[in-house]
Amino acid sequence: MTNLKIHFLKIIKTMKLIKNNILKIFFVLILFSSCQNKDMVETPNVIFILADDLGFADLSSYGSKMINTPNLDLMASQGALLNSYYSTQAVCSASRASILTGSYPNRIGFSGALGPNSKKGINPSEYLMSEMFRDKGYNTAIYGKWHLGDNKKFLPTNHGFDDFFGILYSNDMWPFHAEYPDSYPDLMLYDYDKPIEILNDQSELTMQLTRKSISFIEKNKDNPFFLYLAHPQPHVPLFASSKFKGRSDHGLYTDVIEEIDHSLGLIMETLKKNNLDKNTIVVFTSDNGPWLSYGGHAGSTGIYREGKGTTWEGGQRVPCIVWYPNEIKPNSVVKTPLMGIDWLPTFAKITNASLSENKIDGKNIWENLTGKTDSDPHEALFFYYHKNSLHGVRHGDYKMYFPHRYRTLNGRTGRDDGSPIKYEYVNLLENELYNLKTDPSETINIINEFPVIAKKIIALADSKRKEIGDDLTNVIGIENREAGMID
Repeated sequence: MTNLKIHFLKIIKTMKLIKNNILKIFFVLILFSSCQNKDMVETPNVIFILADDLGFADLSSYGSKMINTPNLDLMASQGALLNSYYSTQAVCSASRASILTGSYPNRIGFSGALGPNSKKGINPSEYLMSEMFRDKGYNTAIYGKWHLGDNKKFLPTNHGFDDFFGILYSNDMWPFHAEYPDSYPDLMLYDYDKPIEILNDQSELTMQLTRKSISFIEKNKDNPFFLYLAHPQPHVPLFASSKFKGRSDHGLYTDVIEEIDHSLGLIMETLKKNNLDKNTIVVFTSDNGPWLSYGGHAGSTGIYREGKGTTWEGGQRVPCIVWYPNEIKPNSVVKTPLMGIDWLPTFAKITNASLSENKIDGKNIWENLTGKTDSDPHEALFFYYHKNSLHGVRHGDYKMYFPHRYRTLNGRTGRDDGSPIKYEYVNLLENELYNLKTDPSETINIINEFPVIAKKIIALADSKRKEIGDDLTNVIGIENREAGMID
C-alpha cells in the first residue's frame, strides 16, 4: 500500500471520528435543550392575590354564615387553609412591603400607610419578589393597589414588574374621603407608569383588574409568570359592579366579597382552560384585619380581639388559602403560626432562585404547606405597629404584649353608611400573656402563672430590639435599613 493511500485512509478515519463526535455533541445538545424545556414547563407559575382589610371570618371556609364564597371554599378544599397566618403589620404599606421583601417592615424603614406625594417609598436597594421572579425568567405583573410610593422612582415598573394597572395608594385617599375630603388629590388610575383616568367611580375596578389578570395569564400560558393581584377592596369606600351590588341581600360589604370570590373563580377557570391548573401556585390572603370603625362597611374578626391598626389577633390574623394540586393535599389545614414575611424565601426555594444579600426575616414554609412538617419555622413572630414599636411577640402557643397604647371601639359597633366612628384609646400598663390555643380571644392574662414562658419571650424580644429597635423602650436597632426617599 502506497504512502498516499495510507494517508488517504487516515484522513477518512479522522473525518469519521469528527463526524461521530459532532453527532454526539448534537445529541447532547438536544437532550440538554429538552431537559431545559422540561424544567421550564415544570417551573410553577405563581399568582398572589391580596385583599385589603379582609377579616379573618369573612369567608365561608373560615366560618362566615352570611358571606357566600364558593370559589374560595373550593380552593380551600383542594389546597391548604391556614388558620394561624398573620399579616406582618396591621396596616397597608408596611404589610405589603414585608410580603415583597421577606423582611419585617421596620427593618426596611416602613411603617403605616403612605399617602399621595409621599417622599418615601421602597428603596431600590431592596430585592423584591418581583425582581427575584424576573431574574428567573418569569414575566411579572401587578394589577391593583401598589402602595409602596407614588413617585416615579418608586413605581412598580421600576421594581421588577413588567406591567402595572391600578392605583398607587389606598382607594380612600381621594377627594371623597369620609372625614378629610380636602386632604387628597384626584385618585388616578395608572396603566404601566402613566395616569390614564381620574377615578370618580370605582364600581368596575374589581372586574377591570380581573380581566387584566386573565389577559396576562393567557398571554403567558407558554412562559413562567408571576401575577400579583392586589385588590383595593374591601378597603373603604366599598364598590361593587352592577352585577353584584345588592345581590347578596346582606349589604354592600358582602356584595364586595362575593365579587372578589367571583374574580377568583374566573382566574381559576382561566388556569384550567389553558392547562395551567396543575402547574400554578395560587395564594389568597389579606394585607391586615378589618377596619372595625366602619361598622357595616367592615369585615369580621370572628372570635379574635380588635381589628386593623392593632396587634391583637383580630388586627393581624387573617385568612390565607394556598392551592397547588401537584404538592398540596386536598383539605389540608395548617395550624403552624406563619407570616407575610415567609412568601419570598418560600418561592425562592420552590423556583431555586437566589435571595437578596440583604438580611431578611422570613422562612421557607413549603414543607408546612405540603404537610411534610408541622414544626414552627420561627422561634417567635414579632408584632410591630405604629412606627417602630414592638407591641407583642408570639412564641409557640403563647403571645405576650408589652405596655403600649392601642385603639378600640370598646364593644361599640360602627354605622352602616360608610362613615367611621371614633376610636377610644387604651393604655396597656403592664406585660400581658395569653395562651392562644386555649384562649384565642385573648381574655385571660396568665403572665403570673407562667413566669418561665414570660422570661423566655422577654429575652426573644430584647434580642429583636437590638436588631431593629423599639420606640417603646428607646432602643435603636443596629440592623435597620433606610426606606427609599426623594429630595
